[in-house]
Amino acid sequence: MSRWEPNARERLATAALELYGDRGYEQTTVAEIAKCAGLTERTFFRHYADKREVLFASSGEFQELFVEAVAEALNSAAPIDALAAGLDAVSEMLAGQRDFVRARQAVIRANVELQERDLIKLESISAALADTLRRHGVTEPAASLAAEAGVAVFKVGFQRWIVAEEDLDLSRVMRESLDELKAVTAGGQ
Repeated sequence: MSRWEPNARERLATAALELYGDRGYEQTTVAEIAKCAGLTERTFFRHYADKREVLFASSGEFQELFVEAVAEALNSAAPIDALAAGLDAVSEMLAGQRDFVRARQAVIRANVELQERDLIKLESISAALADTLRRHGVTEPAASLAAEAGVAVFKVGFQRWIVAEEDLDLSRVMRESLDELKAVTAGGQ
């Protein structure tokens, strides 16, 4: 095997998802993932800390993108509209990855440990959004409520997107979900 392997990270992620789907997360080993990808365990650990991180490797980038888009929009928009900008940014990040995301979510739904990790990720995003809103002058409890609402809109829109039979535009689904929240809070149904 050569020292350099093209697309090793992506090959490992693809192999891991395939094996997790076929055998289950708990039953799949790092050695099996590496072998399926045509790589070594050492290569796996150059890219991922453990087999769980294959599923959460982009969490930091996702959070940073969401928070930065909200922070930038807060310079000229109301908090709820700034959250919409953040939702647009993460929607763009996920565009074109629907099959991967669907497979990833199926693995997470089948494992309590991974569900917990996913919830921790979402809580971290909410905390970072609330902090950003506070730094831009949004007082409490409005900052925390808006941040939680933004994460809730993401969760609902994301779920609608991955279960839909047709290939929906994620950004549009997020905007529709946000509009639904606005309607509910304005006294609509």
